[in-house]
Amino acid sequence: MSEDYRARRILVIGLSRSGVAAVRLLRAHGARVVANDRRPLSELESQIVGLDAEIVAGSHPSALASEVDLIVVSPGVPLDNPILVQARERSVPIWSELELGYRHLLGTVIAVTGTKGKSTTATLIRDILERGGRDARLVGNIGAPISAALDDSSAETLFVVEASSFQLATIDTFRPQVAVLLDVSPDHLDWHPSFDDYLASKARMFDNQTEDDFAVVFGANPVTVDMASRGKSRKVYYGLDCLRDLVPHFHADGPWIVRHDNGSSTPLASTEEFSLPGRHNRENAMAAAAAAALLGASGDDIHEAFEHFVGLPHALEKVADVDGVRYYNDSRATNIQAVQAAIESFEGPILLILGGRFKGGDFRALRGVVSRGVKRIFAIGESQDQIVDAFEGSATVERCQDLDRAVTRAHVCARAGDIVLLSPAGSSFDMFRDYQERGERFRAIVSGLEAGK
Repeated sequence: MSEDYRARRILVIGLSRSGVAAVRLLRAHGARVVANDRRPLSELESQIVGLDAEIVAGSHPSALASEVDLIVVSPGVPLDNPILVQARERSVPIWSELELGYRHLLGTVIAVTGTKGKSTTATLIRDILERGGRDARLVGNIGAPISAALDDSSAETLFVVEASSFQLATIDTFRPQVAVLLDVSPDHLDWHPSFDDYLASKARMFDNQTEDDFAVVFGANPVTVDMASRGKSRKVYYGLDCLRDLVPHFHADGPWIVRHDNGSSTPLASTEEFSLPGRHNRENAMAAAAAAALLGASGDDIHEAFEHFVGLPHALEKVADVDGVRYYNDSRATNIQAVQAAIESFEGPILLILGGRFKGGDFRALRGVVSRGVKRIFAIGESQDQIVDAFEGSATVERCQDLDRAVTRAHVCARAGDIVLLSPAGSSFDMFRDYQERGERFRAIVSGLEAGK
């Protein structure tokens, strides 16, 4: 697919990696591009070098909506942005970069969304497909933006897209041939006006699917089952506790992932050598296996990908073992569900570093799992007050001024056999540029502990 923009003036809002990729793609197809970012020009120098566009920086002037006939918006830009409010009033189309890139790609799209595990699942799908000799590209929220990953692609290319609710909120024609929906729970409620709106954005992934397409759906949550029901695609369910009346489905029989269909069960691949801890990661592996199998991957391809998969940085990443205490970096865990899954992944006593910029939900939902596995909580960031209130009377919470102090205090309190776990349940923007910088700082602090042994 491709479009001609030579007669169009197009606005791109947000000049991080997806916005820059969108500008370059649009210019390559003849568009006149205006690029807007709320940051001042002095903070955009590295992004805009060689960018052939009119730059409007430092604010979001609503008048821009009257000067363009299409807007491409970067993930995370709120939909109540004054330009977008004016655009909707003027019926100016608003696309995500996901939508823009999709309109220009050749090949097959596999989209993965959900609250937790998107990056792991998408990466596993890519790895499985590559084991089979396929041209599989990891794009979207992980890897490159779609708009930057189109070169040398063909009808045989498989685009594995990690799709966020931000991106899916502004799609139009985007249609994955395989749509993967992981489990969902409240998240990004600092951006979405409600949990229902968050669910509705993710469910849009199914809207353009046809009877020729597949939806791989977490089958142990009635909410996800209902979300997928809106589409025309063929449903395939998965889960360790998948509702057995949902057919076809993938479930576990010991270490084996088994496909159940038409009254028969067929072993697909074993997770025995899959090294990532946690029940949730076994379910991520199951979702990846199901999606890849629908695209023709063999059991051997799946098994080999599992055997060699070492996980992603900042996702239950083991950093070090210091004096018998294991340190894990789970900086990607930016919501309540992710932290619960992280705690449940371990049997040893946990010293939990929790806090950041809260995105919604209720810390009290963690009280049960904390009471069973957490010795002490070290609260950091903007959400410290909420954490202290949530665990009053049920857990020991210590306030810490920053991550350095939290790791140091955890180190002092830990004993051999304990686990120090950074799993924040919040975004990093109150203290760090992004979750990667937060995780890298955690690694550096722990490295200092090792060096000082």
